Amino acid sequence: MSLFDEPERPEPQRSAAADPSLSATPLSERMRPRSLDEFVGQEALIGRGRPLRIAIENDRLQSIILWGPPGTGKTTLARLIASATKAKFVAFSAVLAGIKEIRGVMAEAEETRRRLGRRTILFVDEIHRFNKAQQDAFLPRVEAGDIVLIGATTENPSFEVNSALLSRSKVYVLKPLGADAVRTIVERALRDPERGLGAANLSIADDAIAAIVRYANGDARVALNLLDMLAGAAESTTIDTALIVELTQNRALLYDKTGEEHYNLISALHKSMRNSDADASVYWLARMVEAGEDPLYIARRLVRFASEDVGNADPRALSVAVAAKDAVHFIGLPEGNTALAQAAIYLARAPKSNAVYVAYGEAAEAAAREVAEPVPLHLRNAPTPLMKQLDYGKGYRYAHDEPAGVADMDCLPPSHKGRKFYRPSGRGEEREP
Repeated sequence: MSLFDEPERPEPQRSAAADPSLSATPLSERMRPRSLDEFVGQEALIGRGRPLRIAIENDRLQSIILWGPPGTGKTTLARLIASATKAKFVAFSAVLAGIKEIRGVMAEAEETRRRLGRRTILFVDEIHRFNKAQQDAFLPRVEAGDIVLIGATTENPSFEVNSALLSRSKVYVLKPLGADAVRTIVERALRDPERGLGAANLSIADDAIAAIVRYANGDARVALNLLDMLAGAAESTTIDTALIVELTQNRALLYDKTGEEHYNLISALHKSMRNSDADASVYWLARMVEAGEDPLYIARRLVRFASEDVGNADPRALSVAVAAKDAVHFIGLPEGNTALAQAAIYLARAPKSNAVYVAYGEAAEAAAREVAEPVPLHLRNAPTPLMKQLDYGKGYRYAHDEPAGVADMDCLPPSHKGRKFYRPSGRGEEREP
């Protein structure tokens, strides 16, 4: 279809019961909302009177980025915009399209605005999959007003979307759906006789619906796909929790080892241990391990934490963390999960001090930014006669010969005399004797 043709609009709804081709379509696709009033969840964004909804209804939408986890309504919202706008609507996926397709769309959008005075709304699903150079291709046409860009992404736009493009767009964050919203979507699908499963007269107990909602974990698509599977697998018209358990034994946790959730979870683990919350620490640890995170990556973070946040308040913490790393390397998973848990709980319960971390940071800054003074002569070795003639080692006092085991001797360069880098916290073994 040429860009100058009228945009495609949603076709009239057909009955899944009467149309075999429609019934073969996944339930999650059939149950997509046909209007903003049918859209469940995200009321803070598209509830009545909200700016985004007003812009859609008045067909005055500007470039936006829709950011949220899967199944929260990003693509559905784009389709609803397509049905409401008088502008040309073009959609493609960053997974399937390349720079050639982008340039073609940009050229046609410019021509459409020049010849017909119509703007083009361009929906790019998974926009984060375009690299920064590809995203640059949108900029001239966005700035000229030829296109209104709608980008959908599951990744943090701060890291994945070109900063120039981001500055010209409004970011809307779609949250995981709440339990009530997912339940509403499931119950609507069970009742709807045309697009849903209403004609099947399924019987499903309330606790079974609750199990579907828990399994979905805020993702409407997951909930509807599971419901579709249950309807096809049930030997009768009854769906119970036993069937749900059978079909969902290995629930895949929402986790991307290279994406934002990876950093969110390790941050949650680190901050929970820092706050001495053993229960939260072992929970976030389990979330990462059960989702398939590299156990040695977790072990490395525990070792770092032992020095950064416990330090000399409990010097044993570093040994415990290193031992956990060795244990995981030696026996692997799943047996090594308890070694990680033991270390995480120990670190959470240990007295906390960042004095070592702060001391090194300040010393490193001083070493990098300030004048690199020579080592004082009394701290230098004098293995040759020439060095002794040059006063290397002169004035050095051997600490073990001093009554208190400490010599009254400056060990810092003259410009740093009396400077303190390490300041004990006073907790644990950093308490003054």
